[in-house]
Amino acid sequence: MKERPSAVTEAERSATSPRRFVFVLLEQFTLLSFASAVESLRIANRMAGRRIYDWLLVGEGGDTATCSTGAQFKLDAGLDEFNRDDTILICGGLKVQAATTRTLLNWVRREARKGLVIGGLCTASYVMARAGLLDGKRATIHWENADGFSEDFADVNLTHSVFTIDGNCLTTAGGTSSLDLILKLIADDHGADLANAVADQLIYSSIRTDHDVQRLSVPARIGVRHPKLAQVIHMMEQNIEEPITPSLLAQHVGMSTRQLERLFRRYVNRSPKRYYMELRLARARNLLMQTDMSVINVALACGFASPSHFSKCYRAHYGTTPYRERGSQAPGMT
Repeated sequence: MKERPSAVTEAERSATSPRRFVFVLLEQFTLLSFASAVESLRIANRMAGRRIYDWLLVGEGGDTATCSTGAQFKLDAGLDEFNRDDTILICGGLKVQAATTRTLLNWVRREARKGLVIGGLCTASYVMARAGLLDGKRATIHWENADGFSEDFADVNLTHSVFTIDGNCLTTAGGTSSLDLILKLIADDHGADLANAVADQLIYSSIRTDHDVQRLSVPARIGVRHPKLAQVIHMMEQNIEEPITPSLLAQHVGMSTRQLERLFRRYVNRSPKRYYMELRLARARNLLMQTDMSVINVALACGFASPSHFSKCYRAHYGTTPYRERGSQAPGMT
């Protein structure tokens, strides 16, 4: 592939030739994240009245890639060398750990050394982190995979944003967040008017920024707008490894333990202790399925001092033991 002379400025390049995106389709990549990105580029071309963006579909082997729905996509090329002004977007999804091969990592590192902008859609932030691209940088990943990611990559500043841009590294949280990222890039390249026109074509009425978070607020998620209840649940979610007692939680929001009990019974139909336990077990299940952490370390990370107590609580809630859960599927980000 022929590189354009380095003397050509970014503005001149944009005016004379399309910006090219290289979509790296991993096996079991999430269709929605990929489609949101590529459709935005297609519509940008239409609204601009000229071809301002090009794209290639590539992958290891260069033949086909299968997405999360089972549909197959024919690839344009394998993991070749690309131009320095190309933008690489790695599309992850189910079982991203299995899809992160040595060949893929070596290729990503090689292209990164050339200075290419590299992004990870959905769970592909994992690939970038494994390649060492995200050390000391801000990044995001789908909220369901955040627990395992944080355990594996302590040097990455993981956020809860819908997308992040840190230098030449782009990451998104999955779903429609890739649409927000592409609209941001379109606005940077060709102005906000074009990005807004693309959003209108997609019936996308609220473009999110990198300051917007992935998940609904606690009140929206639980369907209850009680400020003290939301505050206590937020504290629980932030203190999984070292759980806070109900009495201290109640004290923090200025009520008695009995009042806190009544509040939880009224709005979520369970005790604070039970609700907290379910949060901790859900975190444990994520770690069992997404990481190679031992069952004992998972128990400690979720506030259980005794592995036997952890196993007993886990079985009561999920109907199986942590050891059987771990054996039922190989660790991998889902």
